[in-house]
Amino acid sequence: MSRASAITAASVLALTALQWAWHAWLAPPQDAPAWAMAAAFCLPLLPALVLLAIGHRRAGFWGAVAALLFFSHGVMSAWVSPDQRWLALAQAALSAVLVVAASWDGVRARFRKPAAAPPV
Repeated sequence: MSRASAITAASVLALTALQWAWHAWLAPPQDAPAWAMAAAFCLPLLPALVLLAIGHRRAGFWGAVAALLFFSHGVMSAWVSPDQRWLALAQAALSAVLVVAASWDGVRARFRKPAAAPPV
């Protein structure tokens, strides 16, 4: 497992833990059950969590797709809810880390210089 894959896995798990902590414990909603809200916010990460559990190489991709949604939600919540701003900014930061880590190996492979051809 590369360092980027390890960061990707840790980011998916941290983003899941943040959703549970945010919506079930730190700032539960007033008009819905806290466990239901936390579960609903974790649904986009479910494919990545399942793929991580079985060790599939596409877990990072699906985590990054979900992270794009969470990044947008984090920025919007930071702008709208000053009392939850630190949670929202943490969500946006974790999402950005996840997207960069998930694409790091591919970007590095794309821009790697080709090995020099052996002399003939």
